[in-house]
Amino acid sequence: MARLCLQLDAGNGIARNLTIASAKGSGSNIQSVELPEKVKTSRILILGGTGRVGGSTALALKIFCPHLRIIVGGRNREKGAAVVTKLGNNSEFVEVDINDSLSLDKAFKGVDLVVHTAGPFQQSDKCTVLEAAIQNKVAYLDVCDDSSSAQRAKSYMNRALDANIPAITTGGIYPGVSNIMAAELVRAVKSEGKGEPERLRFYYYTAGSGGAGPTILSTSFLLLGEEVVAYNKGEKIKLKPYSGMLNIDFGRGIGKRDVFLLNLPEVRSTHEILGVPTVSARFGTAPFFWNWGMVAMTYLLPAETLRDRSKVQQLVDLFDPLVRKVDAVAGEKVSMRVDLDCSDGRSRVGIFSHRKLSESVGISTAAFALAILEGSTKPGVWFPEEPEGIAVEAREVLLGRAAQGTYNFIMNKAPWMVETNPKEIAFGIYN
Repeated sequence: MARLCLQLDAGNGIARNLTIASAKGSGSNIQSVELPEKVKTSRILILGGTGRVGGSTALALKIFCPHLRIIVGGRNREKGAAVVTKLGNNSEFVEVDINDSLSLDKAFKGVDLVVHTAGPFQQSDKCTVLEAAIQNKVAYLDVCDDSSSAQRAKSYMNRALDANIPAITTGGIYPGVSNIMAAELVRAVKSEGKGEPERLRFYYYTAGSGGAGPTILSTSFLLLGEEVVAYNKGEKIKLKPYSGMLNIDFGRGIGKRDVFLLNLPEVRSTHEILGVPTVSARFGTAPFFWNWGMVAMTYLLPAETLRDRSKVQQLVDLFDPLVRKVDAVAGEKVSMRVDLDCSDGRSRVGIFSHRKLSESVGISTAAFALAILEGSTKPGVWFPEEPEGIAVEAREVLLGRAAQGTYNFIMNKAPWMVETNPKEIAFGIYN
């Protein structure tokens, strides 16, 4: 069973040290949570609910609160029936086309919240689902991991305000939980008044495809066609995708892994919202030759090919059988590390590690869904780190829920405290 240990700043209620560890090492220990009566019977539509991310989100929500009414939205009735059977009572399937506004309008009837997991979000030029949610006055959440799509969603701010609809974009595990971790690190540092945040770095690692299926493969290939946007001392810079390799220690159970630059939406949003002048994001996978393959693709394939969803789908169809075989050996572990460096020389780190990406994404997305239903989100379209998206006082609860099933979750520690094998120099001083 997961063990949660919190140490709080008595004056400000800021999480100074959040650690979750699993005594048995099980990645499936999810416990139900207490919800207000008005929330318990909410109707939640999960678009892409027959996929691995959507299906795991539906399952996590059912475990968190069995009374929730889950509507699985998708195109395949056979797959939908299988998911509904797994979910049990208070669940149903609805056939829906996310590109058809009339189909969406029909599916949204009587729904309290729509969770959009039908990726990939790369190369999409519309926000059809968000538009329909606003039109039907339904709260909205997506797991978008594309910078352009996330900024496009933000352009609907005034429409959401006029409709009095709360909406969160990029609300999964990364981006999503990683944004909340960054926001809490920045808040903790600023509360101490000793130094200003100067550099924020996101590091992500997934073994193989993480068990999340072809979608994450499509996302990865499409991101290789995008220039990387990062920030250096307040200046926006553009870099080559899957370059700038670093060897990063993800701590217990993962160890040191190579990670590479990718264009991810949390870089811009945290730079602008949290006010950190230097921000970047890197990603790596295993086995190591997958990283080599990704680097090779950026040099051998034209960027236009990697931006073409139909051509990328052909690549996915080609590589997916091999990825499935490698996954059986590589496993499905996922880890993220968020580093914050300050002007006074201090550094603070947060680490989140889970044994299965698809399960962890589902739990994290479900945690965001519950926060919206509980009233944490104000009308408008928000990123997770904005206090109007997830209220400051609700972050700790969200992190605790998202971390269920993790075997290593650490917040606001010095870097040496999260290393796999810290070395003691003398008198309890580690390096």
